[in-house]
Amino acid sequence: MKKLFKDSSGSSKDKDEKSEAIEIVKESKLTDPNYTRDKLYKKGVTLMADEKMDDAARAFEGAIQIDPGHVDSLLKLGYARFHMGDLAGAMESYNKVHEIDVTNSEAWNLKGLIYYRQKNYEKALDCVEKAIETNPTDGMSWYNKSCYHSLLNQIPESMEALKRSIEIDVKNAKKAVRDKDFENVKADEGYRRIVEVVVLESVRQGYHKVGQIVWTTMLGKSEVEDAAKKLLEKGLLVKIEKNIGLTKTEEYEIAPELASKIGVEKKGLFGTKKINPILVQHLKEISEAIQAIKSAIEKGDVEDVLAKMDVFIDPNKRGAQMIEHFFEEHRDIRFFRIRLADKGYEYLQSNKQKMIDLFDRIESQATKKLRNETAQNT
Repeated sequence: MKKLFKDSSGSSKDKDEKSEAIEIVKESKLTDPNYTRDKLYKKGVTLMADEKMDDAARAFEGAIQIDPGHVDSLLKLGYARFHMGDLAGAMESYNKVHEIDVTNSEAWNLKGLIYYRQKNYEKALDCVEKAIETNPTDGMSWYNKSCYHSLLNQIPESMEALKRSIEIDVKNAKKAVRDKDFENVKADEGYRRIVEVVVLESVRQGYHKVGQIVWTTMLGKSEVEDAAKKLLEKGLLVKIEKNIGLTKTEEYEIAPELASKIGVEKKGLFGTKKINPILVQHLKEISEAIQAIKSAIEKGDVEDVLAKMDVFIDPNKRGAQMIEHFFEEHRDIRFFRIRLADKGYEYLQSNKQKMIDLFDRIESQATKKLRNETAQNT
């Protein structure tokens, strides 16, 4: 006779599977000395995402109690304390990071934000300059440096730093035009050109009417119209008049010659389709650079490896593309670059396979992106 209900004790197979799962968990706890630390760290990150800063801070403190040298927990604890208004506690966390690694650029940048909150812009500037010295491709550090210079009424320096931040991440331009820290520089010609960049990028993303650009950028209508006029004069935009019923409307498009270089986004009934003719070239160049650095790593030439790593870090080379498409890997390369410059040949030999694996991973992802891009445009 068929049973109507399952045996409450479960089958022997179920028991075996449960026992095996428990043993795996026990084994992972025993073989991974950082199991509890990492569990507390991840819990803290989740609590931070839920804006439960007090609880998050306690989780990070627990992780640090287990491993006082865990830099990620120290950084996150400082960040949580900062948002709780405990600036002294946040500074204490960042100081502990620098006791472990004085070159940690994230801690320098975050220290700068503490001084910024205290309106001590000179000290904030000193901190962010140390962050940039360690990591010259960190767009947010350059952006913060620009803010501090602006607040100190140092206009040329502010504009230069802002331009560098935008070269690394164009999104910083859109952020800058809404940032009250730049009130001192709004009359500067360099700042007005940044407004033009924001308007141009908005049109590139498929927003063609003045009202749409105002809505997406939060700029004033007069600012958008003035920037569009300048872009028309420079031949970077073209104006198109369209008749909708009895009404004429004006729209802006990227000039065809520029569109072929930078790519545009077209919005249709089924969403946005990105046409980016230079993406394929960037990915090919990254793949070629990977072959070159893997060869240098295999040969064990420290100076050559350092030089070829700079290709992936320098924003004037492939740095900007790496940040956009391979952000985590870009950070790993910077880490290897700092350690290799400090420790030399022995470090290269002991970490050779890790470096090769990293660049293999980037190459695999680049190949996948190339295939997807090719498929979308055929």
